[in-house]
Amino acid sequence: MIRMFQSQTVSQAKNYFRDALSKADYYIEDQEMNGVFNGKIAKRLGLESKVADTETFDKLCDNINPKDGGSLTPRTVENRRVGYDISFHCPKSVSILHALGGDERVLKAFEESVHETMIEMEADMQTRVRVQKQYDDRDAPELIWASFIHQTARPVDGHPPDPHLHCHCFTFNVTYDEVEDKFKAGQFHNIKRDMPYYQARKDKRLADKLSHLGYEIRKTKNAFEVAVIPQEAIDFFSKRTNHIGQVAKEKGITNPKELDKLGAKTRAKKQKNRTMPELRETWHDSLIEVGINGKTPEEVKTTDKTHTATQSIDFAIDNVFTRKSVMRDRQILAEGYKHAVDNNNITLDQIDSALENNDEVFKIQVGSQRLCTTKLVHAEERRMIEFARDGVGKLRPLKHDFDVTKFKHLNEEQRLVMSHVMTSQDRVTMIRGGAGTGKTTLLKTLVPEIEKAGKQAFLFAPTAEASRDVLRGEGFKNADTIARLLIDKKLQDQLYGQALIIDEAGMLGTQDMARVQEIANKQNARIIVLGDPRQHPAILRGDAMRLLRDVGKIPQVSMETIYRQKNEDYKTAVKEINQGNIKTGFSILNKMGSIQEINPTEISKKLVEDYLTTRQEKKSAIVVTPTREQMKKINNDIREGLRQSKLIGKREKNFTVYENHHLTIAQKLDSRFYKKRQIIQARQNLPSSNGGIKKGSALAVKEVKNKHVIITDRQGRDHILPTHKAKDYDLYSAKETHLSKGDEIRIVNKNGFDEQGKRLESKTILKVTGFTKEGHIKTVKESAHRNTEFILNKDHGNFEYAYAITSYSSQGKTVDKVILSQPATTFLASNEKQFYVSASRGRENVSIYTDDKEELLTYIQRSGDRQGATELKKVNFDFNKTVEIEKEPNKIPEPPKTIDIDYEPEI
Repeated sequence: MIRMFQSQTVSQAKNYFRDALSKADYYIEDQEMNGVFNGKIAKRLGLESKVADTETFDKLCDNINPKDGGSLTPRTVENRRVGYDISFHCPKSVSILHALGGDERVLKAFEESVHETMIEMEADMQTRVRVQKQYDDRDAPELIWASFIHQTARPVDGHPPDPHLHCHCFTFNVTYDEVEDKFKAGQFHNIKRDMPYYQARKDKRLADKLSHLGYEIRKTKNAFEVAVIPQEAIDFFSKRTNHIGQVAKEKGITNPKELDKLGAKTRAKKQKNRTMPELRETWHDSLIEVGINGKTPEEVKTTDKTHTATQSIDFAIDNVFTRKSVMRDRQILAEGYKHAVDNNNITLDQIDSALENNDEVFKIQVGSQRLCTTKLVHAEERRMIEFARDGVGKLRPLKHDFDVTKFKHLNEEQRLVMSHVMTSQDRVTMIRGGAGTGKTTLLKTLVPEIEKAGKQAFLFAPTAEASRDVLRGEGFKNADTIARLLIDKKLQDQLYGQALIIDEAGMLGTQDMARVQEIANKQNARIIVLGDPRQHPAILRGDAMRLLRDVGKIPQVSMETIYRQKNEDYKTAVKEINQGNIKTGFSILNKMGSIQEINPTEISKKLVEDYLTTRQEKKSAIVVTPTREQMKKINNDIREGLRQSKLIGKREKNFTVYENHHLTIAQKLDSRFYKKRQIIQARQNLPSSNGGIKKGSALAVKEVKNKHVIITDRQGRDHILPTHKAKDYDLYSAKETHLSKGDEIRIVNKNGFDEQGKRLESKTILKVTGFTKEGHIKTVKESAHRNTEFILNKDHGNFEYAYAITSYSSQGKTVDKVILSQPATTFLASNEKQFYVSASRGRENVSIYTDDKEELLTYIQRSGDRQGATELKKVNFDFNKTVEIEKEPNKIPEPPKTIDIDYEPEI
């Protein structure tokens, strides 16, 4: 793992050097090593390989050239960006191997891997160019960093420190511009962006070096471990490691000053100084005490020498293009490196060459990065757009003399939409409806008019919640999912000559849209899509509705008038954000007092108080955040607040819940992604030589043997997992959770039935009312019309707390007050779409908690649109035909079968 933290002030950087880099009270006698300066700038200054002493470090922090005492870069401003701590961390098994194995070559392999990776980062360094009206970045491949090797983690709860081999490379904010012939501040944006690429290269280097030393490697989901170290030892030494870092992450702390304060609060009692031999003896004895010794079996290596670099790149392509249509080449390469991490016969250069020589991937240089898409993805988008273009003017209007003036309850925009749909001659008719603009009212008026015109209207939506819950709840009794439409032949036949309406169409990907078009073409049906491309897109690749509008130029009418917000200022802010005026909308919310910038350690406390106050006022509320990690933390904090306020029962019962790994099909086909004690849950009936596996069944992974995944059912029978049916099951980890009377939970990951045979859809929110004698969970689904009781089996597993949700899951929901948690740790997942969806959920009010208003505004001004393949490799569409941009096979490849995936993206 590589982490990169910015040091914001000179004093923070100096304190960090004294308290954390060069020495600290948790470092033990004789185990830490002197830091040294590295990099081309270090060579220019005569510091290369010299000890990083306090005096020189302080001068560099103060922007003083230690060689001549003058200013290093031209400008020295207050609170200048001093530099970044780029820290490299070993897999836990490597730390244990180094600490207890007595092989100093392990340390050397780690040091070399870090240094080689830092050299690559240095080669990618840039500086800003702001002279002669230029506004650009220029390559300036020089850096200076001070590297510090540490071998332990901070002790926790009075225990001695755990083995944790890691290296801090404090990188100063300076480079050298050869063109201007002077030292200048660096531009680190690209390095931060490509950190997963560097991390994958570092891991591959280290694994290869250890493999050459004779250590067998086993691949993990994102990195590797050495097989000689048992998983039990890894688990044992992972319980306390990096405790302060975990607390900081939970609280959203990135500021070094706040980190230092947190360290003082969470620091264990000062340890009596110990030598490294004494620590090794302690670690060894600790393992013996818990039964981990020389007889504990090693793990099985995962190396397959038959794998090739080409196969690694093929895997990477299948994996990354599942959810996006355009990727940077370095994103593809990173997946290729990880795929080959356990095979030292495959080199980094071979993987690079395999991508370069892959003719199925289009590679286009755009500025400093190279963007890629595939022929398959490009053809899929073209087919979708061509269908809509070819359908322009091909149908008779539903009613050519349609009188829209009689609909007095509709506003002008809604009447315009009604007229557009009823008089359209196009195969595909598009309606954009912003959040809270009355789409349901429109549908309730439109559908009867379509039926009066002699057509039956069939309603569908991308998710079970939007179709079977929302649409059916509004009276459209036959509404169903797109997934059901794509597999139900009888349902498809009913569409002949009729109207197919897709609600929430902004969440539909190009794969599914193309298949819906194929069905409509076969059944001579028209398609009416209603959605909002400004909101969250599909999980799978391709923003279909936006591409039809922007690339295909398919006509679209819009509804902009907002009804949801009752407060006029709030409504105006949402309208501005809806129209892309993020800065204006943000400013209005700020003037309303809705945006609160507070200490990151206080965010959780404040939003919990806000949530509890709102609930006590008998108002509906929900907390929304961009990431699932933040969501889980907030859910636990809110639940603890509810317990302390006695709003949920004191008595708790423990249950096992399943956390989805969200693997792609490519990952599920690779046996190395499966580990003992993980859970397989079947989406559909699965074949097995031992009686078959029923839909909904949960089975435990017993072992992985000869590339076969052996799973065990509740009756103790073993099955070989049919990985060729990867789309029909999911992989989970089992975790423990607690429930009390009054808890609110949300069904996740699957649709199904309760113990009474009642249908239960994914994302349904239930309130726990008690427990049966058998230990099952008694719940109720509350609504304005009626409450429905459900009993969940005690082994159900597919639920989570429902107090906080991700922005993605909030789409389509309405509450009295929405509370946003957007600390700096969530900024990478923040953008215009996310902020628009999150902020627009409330009727009455919104509260937004952050630790940096200015930086939050910067991030939410990013559009969040995913570039399409047809936008990267541009196609000029004539009215009824596509202009070929290069010779390609006449037969466009068929799209792969759609995958019914129901989850929020992992950030």
